[in-house]
Amino acid sequence: GVEHRLTELPAGIGDRLERLGPPLKESIKSFWAPGLFWEELDWAYVGVVDGHDVRELRSALRQALEAQRPVVVHIATVKGKGFAPAEEGGLEGMETWHAAKPKSIANRAPAVSKGAKKPAGPPQYTQVFGQAMIEEVRRDRRVVGITAAMNSGTGLNLLQKAEPEHYFDVGIAEQQAVLFASGLALEGAKPVCAIYSTFLQRAFDQIVHDVCLQNLDVVFAMDRAGLVGDDGPTHHGAFDIAYLRCLPNIVLAAPRDERMLQRMLRTALVNDGPFGLRYPRGEAMGVPLLDPADVTPIEVGTGEVLREGEKVAIVGYGSGVQKALEAADLLAEGGLEVTVADARFAKPLDVELLTRLAHDHDLLVSVEEGVLAGGFGSAIWEELNDRAVELPRILRVGLPDRYVTHGKPALLHAEVGFTGRDIARRIEAAVGARGGVLSA
Repeated sequence: GVEHRLTELPAGIGDRLERLGPPLKESIKSFWAPGLFWEELDWAYVGVVDGHDVRELRSALRQALEAQRPVVVHIATVKGKGFAPAEEGGLEGMETWHAAKPKSIANRAPAVSKGAKKPAGPPQYTQVFGQAMIEEVRRDRRVVGITAAMNSGTGLNLLQKAEPEHYFDVGIAEQQAVLFASGLALEGAKPVCAIYSTFLQRAFDQIVHDVCLQNLDVVFAMDRAGLVGDDGPTHHGAFDIAYLRCLPNIVLAAPRDERMLQRMLRTALVNDGPFGLRYPRGEAMGVPLLDPADVTPIEVGTGEVLREGEKVAIVGYGSGVQKALEAADLLAEGGLEVTVADARFAKPLDVELLTRLAHDHDLLVSVEEGVLAGGFGSAIWEELNDRAVELPRILRVGLPDRYVTHGKPALLHAEVGFTGRDIARRIEAAVGARGGVLSA
């Protein structure tokens, strides 16, 4: 019969064809009868329904309501359907229209021109990351980038164009992105999951069980860390430090500028085990980027003192470092020269550096663009307390214990007290205070 003839084919081809038979059969059945899977589970299936046809939709929904068993209604839609400028752009156009500005429809363009173009400023952190990914792929062909339907939002569109075979988009499915990354890591790849801080929350279970438990080499590149502006409370990256810090095996880092982002991505990719890298939305600091040949990793768990002072030490994490430097400048104008350090890592902490700062100063201030509960400041207090270090007064500055509204980042920072001036005022008030832990 057929099976006997297959075994006669050379080079084991017959065996391979025989193994492919059942899945091939199922694929053909699914193609011609897409609802068959659900019918086999005794679910009713209605579809495929044109989601742009109201009459057809009503008919399908009526069928579903009349069914006496569970129902799957399969609806197909096209993003931007009926609006020519969006349809004409294809998939790339759909991505652009995802973040359309006000009056875009009237202007038939996703962005509205506001007169003369601004002078070119520093690159966006997103673009710095995307370009750094290209460089890392070319340095190590095991590196791949994974996104969950946010390729331009994460900067991986640059990687897609430059190195398409090292780019994967799993669709709007963060859990699948992390699970996919864990599988690639098990096979020797170096996957980088580029996912907004707020959306990575959806994949928490996969991070815990499929990555950290197995101590796999997966990098989580968390764009939009901190307050993101007009997208509001659903998009603010406020919780990642707290929800990742509790997990065994993971390293957490945050750059203070674009050059440090280059070095931290390199660090993440040469490190063994899970690595979380958070960075904010918007323009970087204008620090000249390193040539790819000059990018070097950082020793994990080491911080850096940026300026020496007395009485007060401010330790910033990520974007908090710039706020710390702004506060230090304002305090210096009033005659108080303070120490400023960049922690660089929230896990593991540079305990030696923190112990010295605690010993040499009367007030230790932590600054982080994340919630205080379980955050970077909490980590400092816990670590020093557990090591029986004699603690100075501690002031923690971060985001409040509430959901922050929509608004431009500068306005939101002022509203929640996360500006250099706010931090300086609180330090001035705390210098004369006695004992305890003061929280933002």
